[in-house]
Amino acid sequence: MFCKKCGSILIPKKDNGKTILQCPKCGYKEVAEAVELKEQRKKTETEEIAVINEDFETSSVVEADCPKCGNDNAYFWTQQTRAGDEPETKFYKCTKCRHIWRDYS
Repeated sequence: MFCKKCGSILIPKKDNGKTILQCPKCGYKEVAEAVELKEQRKKTETEEIAVINEDFETSSVVEADCPKCGNDNAYFWTQQTRAGDEPETKFYKCTKCRHIWRDYS
């Protein structure tokens, strides 16, 4: 609902045990009819983010020339890095020196 005085959106609040709608700009108050106010606790705990170990190796090994050391074997995986209607990006990780490079084709 919107404020009848200034047009701002009305915020539901508790006032003397009743739920009212109050304008944050001008202070206009209106008794709320059929409005249920649910309280939510703010999340104070921080979630841990899983970090993949640098030594993570995929199971797929393909023949690919490493631009850094010249090794001819690399781990291979794909990942969507651009818009959904564009092809996936191919990633390679050298089995010898662990250098990572991309193939956009």
